[in-house]
Amino acid sequence: MSRRQTSIEANGEYPSSSLLSAGRDRTFETSTDELDLAIETNDIKKSFGDTRAVDGVDLRIPRGTVYGLLGPNGAGKTTTIRILTTLLRPDAGTATILGHDVVQDAAEVRAKVSLTGQYASVDEDLTGRENLVLVGRLLGFSWRDAKKRADELLTAFGLEDAAARQVRTYSGGMRRRLDIAASLVVTPAVLFLDEPTTGLDPRSRNQVWAIIRAIAAEGTTVLLTTQYLDEADRLADRLAVIDNGRVIAEGTSRELKATVGASTLHIRLQDPEHREEAETVLQNHLDVAVHDGPDRDALSASIPHDQEVAAVLTALADADIRVAEFSLGQASLDEVFLALTDRPAEDTTEEMSA
Repeated sequence: MSRRQTSIEANGEYPSSSLLSAGRDRTFETSTDELDLAIETNDIKKSFGDTRAVDGVDLRIPRGTVYGLLGPNGAGKTTTIRILTTLLRPDAGTATILGHDVVQDAAEVRAKVSLTGQYASVDEDLTGRENLVLVGRLLGFSWRDAKKRADELLTAFGLEDAAARQVRTYSGGMRRRLDIAASLVVTPAVLFLDEPTTGLDPRSRNQVWAIIRAIAAEGTTVLLTTQYLDEADRLADRLAVIDNGRVIAEGTSRELKATVGASTLHIRLQDPEHREEAETVLQNHLDVAVHDGPDRDALSASIPHDQEVAAVLTALADADIRVAEFSLGQASLDEVFLALTDRPAEDTTEEMSA
């Protein structure tokens, strides 16, 4: 097997497939006769006191895909991941990872999965290399193999120049990349990423995205929760929207967007003081919910038929409401999220606590 090492540059270059799969040399391969589903849940439920965190979640996630879990704060995303990674026992229902029950076969599940939580789990007092060597040793590598694997991953993730520095000196993006690298010392069959890019700058986010794409291309199933809908839009093959502990929508990004409407009309008003009047006009003519835009002078609404745009603009003009600009396009995932949950996709971080 080739060991060519490729760093992740700012342009989003992927690590080499041979390097990411190198950890498979030791163990944790899955047999070809296993089910095509990497993750399957049936009516799983979990309560904390009087709070029902997960209320009957059903998931069917094929192997080798990137699957996104979206939902507002407290929707049950992180609790679901904790159940799937054997950190919590469900109160009811069943969940399997590659055919192994998360309760009855917990040891087998743990041998096949890796979890990167919302917060970096690396030791700040150790260097980047020492962190990866430590993980390797805990996983049964010899000192020589642990050092070799650590150097491979440090190079792949563009951290070789900082390998001898304490992690406390790393930037947020560097810590995140090291955290994911630690999850790949042995390449898992299923990788769980909980809010993998929260708080990162755009350049670091692009680098993490490149890592996720490379991991999935190598055959690892990736389940991620994210507060960035553009992240889910770009990375996930399929998405599930969770609210109040239940899956309320599931499908590809295109399928979810189609549920909002064929097209979305975006309007920017010349005078924000006419916002309420404009909203009333749109509601009367389209009979749909009107959503706020990023600014006080912006509105958006679903358009069942494109030909209705002219009638809406005429109605606004008749009401002496001047439009500075308008555009017609497919609904964004943000608008889907708002339509489904009645809440914006802001502040969707969720504590990884029981």
